Parts: sequence; C-alpha cells; structure tokens
Amino acid sequence: MTALVPSQRYNEGRGHQHRTLTDWARQMLRVVQQWCPGRQLIVVDNAYSVVRWLSDLQQGHQITVITRLRLDAPLYELAPERQAGQKGRTRHRLPNLASLVNDSETRWVSMRVHRWYRETDWEVEIVSQTAVWYNAGLPPLPIHWVLVRDPKGKFATQALLCTDLLLSPAQILDHFVQRWQLEVTFKKVQAQVGIESQRQWTDLAIARTAPATLGLFSLVTLLAYERCQGHELWVRLAAWHDKTLPTFVDALAQPRRALRKVPTFQRSAPGREMFQVPLDFIERLADALCYAA
Repeated sequence: MTALVPSQRYNEGRGHQHRTLTDWARQMLRVVQQWCPGRQLIVVDNAYSVVRWLSDLQQGHQITVITRLRLDAPLYELAPERQAGQKGRTRHRLPNLASLVNDSETRWVSMRVHRWYRETDWEVEIVSQTAVWYNAGLPPLPIHWVLVRDPKGKFATQALLCTDLLLSPAQILDHFVQRWQLEVTFKKVQAQVGIESQRQWTDLAIARTAPATLGLFSLVTLLAYERCQGHELWVRLAAWHDKTLPTFVDALAQPRRALRKVPTFQRSAPGREMFQVPLDFIERLADALCYAA
C-alpha cells in the first residue's frame, strides 16, 4: 500500500489543499483498520513523533504507535483523580529524559533482548514510566516511555514511547526492533528494484508503479526462498566484505539465473560454422549479468 504525497509547492502551484505526511499516514492507517476490523494494530515508526498525529490515532478505535521520543520532550505526571469541589487538575513537570541518563539516582534495570538491530541476545539497561506528553495548545497524550542504554556503549542511548500504557517494556522493545527489517526492505527496493526513480509524468502511472515495485520485491524474495528449499542459496562474496547469509542482491540473482536457462532465443541454422565458447566463460559472464544493477 502506497500513497503519492505531492509537495507543498506542487499543491500551491495548482491551487490544491496541501496535506502533510502525517495527514496521509493517518488516512492510510484508518484504511488498514477498516481492512482488519477487530484486530489490534501496532504501528512501529521512527519519524512521526508528533503529538497531534498520535492523539488523532487514539480517537475512536485506538491504534497503538511505538516510535522514538525526544530526550527533551516535556513530560508531566498523570493527573490524579479529581477531588470533590476541585475545579481543575494540576500536573507536575517531570525531569527531562536527558537528565536521567547521567543521574546517579536513576535505577537502571538490565534486560536481555532477543534481537537488537544486527545483534542477537543483546543486553541493555532500561528505565520506564508512564507520563503525559503535553505541549501548549495540543491535547495531552498519555504515553509509556522507555529509556534504553547500552552498557557496552555500542549504541547511543535513546528513548521510545508507546501509546498503549499496558504494554511492557520488553514488548515495546521487541516491536520496535522489528522496524529494522522494514527499513532494510525500503532501502533495497530503492537501490536494487528502482522505486522512487520512475520517470512517469502522470500521478496515476506513479500510483500504479510504486506498489507493483514493492510487489516485485516480495515476489523475488519468495522465489529465492523456494529455491533455497532444494539447495543452498548462492552467496556472493567480496574481498572487502565477508558475509555468511544471503542478501537481497543474492536473492535477485537467483531468478535471473533461472530465467537465463529458459530457451528464449532462436538457435542458429544447422550447417553453419559455429564457434565453441568455453562454458566457464559463459558462466562468469552470466554471473556478472545476474548481479548487475
């Protein structure tokens, strides 16, 4: 599922009402919610840490969002229950998360996560709490924040937020690290399949090509997985990069090799003079073509 998002200058030049990225994202999530009625949706993101957008998704049927949180975000305590005769609720400002990183009184809890980016079975230290993210003029947003620190210092300290206050810190971390696979997918689709490099001049053509390109990525992955069932997938190595697992480039080369063996060219007429090309040379040439961008 994709959406064409014109720039503000493009819309202003044509007299169209401009819609931001968050507007499109909200609409797309509502469509997915209609496709999956009664199913919990957990959106993992890395950029849309916007109070207004997160608050809108909590209206009606809630959509859980897990994303990054700024270390200087204004956080407040959850408002206590209103007493009899009380006209308003008071909120106490909490210390910034950045101040908790080097505070000696911060009680870090060790936790071992099954996946942490490219590492497996990685130990991290966390601090978590519920709070209200509030900015003047915007609706208050109750969140469950998790501050994550790497005791080995390999990863920078970061903060995450979750709009579902009932999810545990372990669940929040487990959902968030799955974002890595999605980011790699978008990067490979752009580099190897050519998404965002179309040269169409109509919106409809672009709207058709983008999802077809993403579908092609899935098709190549499934074809490579099917070929792995019979024999081990070929992994191309380089002198400067030693890898043990196949990448999408290796997966893309597999269907290309299979298509190369399909008889698509007419053979020469019998009786003509033929030149025998060494098989090793043909294999090296085919391998170079299979890995060509």
